[in-house]
Amino acid sequence: MITPIREARTLIRSMTHEDLSRVSNIERLSYEFPWSHGVFRDCLLAGYHCSVLDRNDDVAGYSILSVAAGEAHILNICVHPDFRSMGYGEKLLDDLLFRARSSSVREIFLEVRPSNEHALALYRKKGFHKVADRPAYYQASKGREDASVLVKKLTTNS
Repeated sequence: MITPIREARTLIRSMTHEDLSRVSNIERLSYEFPWSHGVFRDCLLAGYHCSVLDRNDDVAGYSILSVAAGEAHILNICVHPDFRSMGYGEKLLDDLLFRARSSSVREIFLEVRPSNEHALALYRKKGFHKVADRPAYYQASKGREDASVLVKKLTTNS
């Protein structure tokens, strides 16, 4: 007998206050120096575009986007370690790009650790390119780590 494999049901939806514990847990599992629960709460309260990737009614990832003055800034995008390499990070990024275009944004920026090769590969695939470095931007186990600043010009077609 052949048993069919059931695909996971995924959707990207707005983050709620009820999601904050799960989001904070994913952050702690993913980063040595994670954002606090309060930072995520403040992003919601500030009106940033905060989203979660809901996988079978559980939070598997999240993203946060700030939009102001014709620019957007990706503040955070992360997928639970158990669900990486499944295309969920790309889905979250595509959603952020859609939200930015819908807000008539001309450019979208982000900072990324140069050591985060998987993220860099995804951002390059989506048309981001490096425009600057921010020295000693990130806390690291041995002092500080620089950030690469990436940008993507947005048009209705890109």
